[in-house]
Amino acid sequence: MNAALEINSLNVAIDRIPILRNVSLQVPAGKMVGLIGRNGAGKTTLMRAIMGLMPVQAERLVCAGQDLQQLKPFQLARRGISYMPEDRRLIPALTVEENILLPAWANGIHEAQKRLNWIYGLMPEVSAFRTRRALQLSGGQQKLVALARALMPGHNLLLLDEPFEGVAPVLSRRLTEVIANLRQGGLSVILSESDDTHSAGLVDHVYHIERGVVTAR
Repeated sequence: MNAALEINSLNVAIDRIPILRNVSLQVPAGKMVGLIGRNGAGKTTLMRAIMGLMPVQAERLVCAGQDLQQLKPFQLARRGISYMPEDRRLIPALTVEENILLPAWANGIHEAQKRLNWIYGLMPEVSAFRTRRALQLSGGQQKLVALARALMPGHNLLLLDEPFEGVAPVLSRRLTEVIANLRQGGLSVILSESDDTHSAGLVDHVYHIERGVVTAR
């Protein structure tokens, strides 16, 4: 099976303290992979390492045939690789639609309007409050907007860091529906969670992470 992402022997250390140890995993093309681990296990560090936001050493860190270690973080978006951080990182003073379009403006995405229309079709509720400022939204609504923003450039590989964390049950169910529908677009996805409460019915493969060590289940 073709892999959208291949990682072999990835290591991350901060101030010479090992954080991730010999991580190896694969995300098959068009599949969803769960990354399950308790808080502090290394989930966010691994996602940030994939995105080039952490110093990393790896025998192989390849997405769609491209060595990610040779790219700057901003170049990943231009290759359809995107990241939804756990803390959302929306710009409060901008409207919902402006937040979603930021990656398109920053990376010169030519089909931004077409992409935006697809996102609104996937999440009509986001379209309904697209003119509101991000600071006016609830935490759950902000999660939806953060996902929408990640989908603007993320048409190959999408990294979702704790998308259900701190979200009310109703919006958690809605997020689950939206993420499940991403399969239709052929996206490859890594979805992290502290347990598999929400992701069990979504993912095709599961990896566990504990103290920076990843094992396949």
